[in-house]
Amino acid sequence: MMKSDAGPIGVLVMSYGTPESMESVEAYYTHIRRGHPPTPEQLADLTGRYQAIVGGVFPLRKNTDRQVAALQRTLDLAAGEGRFVCYQGLRHAAPFIEDGVAKMAQDGIAEAVGIVLTPQYSVMSVGGYIKRAQEEADRLGLRMAFVKEYHLHPALIGALTDRVAKALERFGDRRDQVRVLFSAHSLPEKILEMKDPYPDQLLETSRAVAKAAGIPSWEFTWQSAGQTGQPWLGPDLLETLNRLSAEGVKDALVAPVGFVSDHLEVLYDIDLEAKRHAEARGMRLERIEMLNDDPGYMTALAESVRAAFREADLDVG
Repeated sequence: MMKSDAGPIGVLVMSYGTPESMESVEAYYTHIRRGHPPTPEQLADLTGRYQAIVGGVFPLRKNTDRQVAALQRTLDLAAGEGRFVCYQGLRHAAPFIEDGVAKMAQDGIAEAVGIVLTPQYSVMSVGGYIKRAQEEADRLGLRMAFVKEYHLHPALIGALTDRVAKALERFGDRRDQVRVLFSAHSLPEKILEMKDPYPDQLLETSRAVAKAAGIPSWEFTWQSAGQTGQPWLGPDLLETLNRLSAEGVKDALVAPVGFVSDHLEVLYDIDLEAKRHAEARGMRLERIEMLNDDPGYMTALAESVRAAFREADLDVG
């Protein structure tokens, strides 16, 4: 087990990352593409999406800062100030995951817990974050445990349920006719061959929220698939809206349970692109508020971190 008297416990809070300014979009996109610069057309498309969001990219970066600060406050209240110390590690922007681990080691942290701001596990997403953090921790002699998933944590389900219930109120007496569309970022179809738990965990989260909110009509759909030339999980949100329109559905509510904050895949892909798509087909499309630094979500993170620390067996690695 990790030692309880080994000093402050580091908490590496990992997320995808976002550019800090319009000038840094190209470097960010190049990192996503594993060092291959985007074509002028690809760069123009991504830059245009950021420009279409009110306020540009800056609020997205600051939102991650607020989430980490809120988690720090929640851990301080639960375990005492200074017991856990949060650090950031981003996948595609500074501070990178390796930077966060190095900063912990530099500050004298001997033991740490890593957690990704994504409730559902996939080897291609959360697994990749953990692999990078573990490799750097091993290199620096830092002992780390990790939270792999927390997709059914009661506090998370409660926070999502509250948001769905509140959003349904916007439809007034048509509430029971609304089709609730739970969504998440698509991944390449090859994860199915790997028996990856990602699709099943997303469905488990969706079912739990639907049951708690008493939703009579719901389904799951994917969104924001990459353009890589290989098949990605579907159906896509826009395809789902096409089918619902053909079926005569007039009202839909998107609940992106695979995302936890306001960022490009929410503010552009849903709020602008999908909403325009729905309106062109005579449909009304609404979205739940994102979790961001919601106290319930912070509780889910904090309790998952503390549980991972308690259960860590360093002899196993």
